[in-house]
Amino acid sequence: MGDPAVAFAAHDHARCAGGVLARAEAVSAAAGARLTPVRRRTLEILLQSHRALGAYEVLERLAEEGFGNQPPVAYRALDFLVGQGLAHRIRRLNAFAACMHPGETHSPVFLICRTCDAVAEAPAETVRHALAEVADAIGFRVERMNVEALGLCPACAEGAE
Repeated sequence: MGDPAVAFAAHDHARCAGGVLARAEAVSAAAGARLTPVRRRTLEILLQSHRALGAYEVLERLAEEGFGNQPPVAYRALDFLVGQGLAHRIRRLNAFAACMHPGETHSPVFLICRTCDAVAEAPAETVRHALAEVADAIGFRVERMNVEALGLCPACAEGAE
């Protein structure tokens, strides 16, 4: 898994997004799923920044480009992307972020800046293992988890000092 700090640092975002988009296309093709124009554009919109976007923000951008302005347009595309592992739902923000590691089996934790809404997707295997131990000890079977941490990214933390 790549360096999650890149989400909070200056970098060649077009290259970053382009690589993720290429992997997403390959993952979709391998699964026999189709990245239709609206699905592809939705993923591109999510990849334009390391920020989570609400469905209506996505819909607004899709409508500006002629993809329709009815909520199902965005929700269907977002549901497809989440279902294919190409995007994640960030529950804390009721928003969506592009998966930075499509096609890789991973259990991310999301680091969310409470000031600028930037989101970093970081590995969470140690968190998952710790939770599994606690759950196993009481006979609980974890079926799904979504770990989200709220705080300040380096730029916002520096500005708060």
